[in-house]
Amino acid sequence: MAQRVLIKGNEAIGKGALAAGCRFYFGYPITPQNDIPEFMSAELPKVGGTFIQAESEVASINMLLGAAATGARAMTSSSSPGISLKQEGISYLCGSEIPGVIVNMSRSGPGLGGIHPSQGDYFQATRGGGHGDYRTLVLAPSTAQENYDLTMLAFDLADKYRNPVLILGDALLGNIKEPVELKPYRKKPPRKDWALTGCKGRQQQILKSLYLADGELTERNWVLWKKYQSMQKEARWEEYRLEDAKLAVVAFGSVARILKSSVDMLRDKGHQVGILRPITLYPFPSQAVKETAQRVGRLMVVELNTGQMVEDVKLAAECQAQVDFYGRPPGSIPTPDELAKEILKVIKKGGAR
Repeated sequence: MAQRVLIKGNEAIGKGALAAGCRFYFGYPITPQNDIPEFMSAELPKVGGTFIQAESEVASINMLLGAAATGARAMTSSSSPGISLKQEGISYLCGSEIPGVIVNMSRSGPGLGGIHPSQGDYFQATRGGGHGDYRTLVLAPSTAQENYDLTMLAFDLADKYRNPVLILGDALLGNIKEPVELKPYRKKPPRKDWALTGCKGRQQQILKSLYLADGELTERNWVLWKKYQSMQKEARWEEYRLEDAKLAVVAFGSVARILKSSVDMLRDKGHQVGILRPITLYPFPSQAVKETAQRVGRLMVVELNTGQMVEDVKLAAECQAQVDFYGRPPGSIPTPDELAKEILKVIKKGGAR
């Protein structure tokens, strides 16, 4: 029987990582994700793992690359500016096809910004924030329970595709304390014939992202592109009260959880409103958005930024629906009442009930 505990979202990520077999963690302090390295520093040694507080974010992502290249399950975490510093290493991981899990409990920006919750890192997470033609899988939890569950999934997807997986949360999701069911991890990690374990008795293996021969890099990028295309089947999303909706609100992460209360309030007043919540930001659930647009006819995107995911929603909708947007720059957390009022404005403007 699974144990149920009351823990912070950041700690849930740590517990999910340990359950999935993560035995190497490398990181550097930055608010609001500091509970993760604090937890890992205490718990990893108990299971024979290794925790290293690196001298910088740049060092930590390259330590992850080295550990993961041996076939080990490894993780790093940071918050917005720290993830920016890791981008070069993330590009190397993708180019070398080395799996790893990277957690971004994002804070507000740009620049140093502040420690408030923010969804301003959407572009960085979903567009490949570093150099080169690459993608990372991106998972967006909205509860402490999903912090735990999606961390285990992240390690599985990383190994399945030999690719980094990014978990995109924020200050709210990292620091909220909720009941979490610690479901046991039942999968067996895959055999990694590609890993660098020493070449005694076999031909040497090389993991690299440097391709200099004529046409070699072109061929390599097409191989990676085909892999990214195959990731599309991993798209995940949640539908909330969408069955008879005349207006669908599209939101992810912490804002989506707040919006559930807003939608319930509006439903009580007779308004047919529902939520489509992307759980994977890459691959983006484009087909689900398109089908919802065709059925409902009106979409509204709500984000804790000035407009980022709204671009993906408009592309996915393919002009099948009017797309409205409400953005909230970080600095404070919107209330259910505030968001309900904004939704009501769209309902009144657009004729949706």
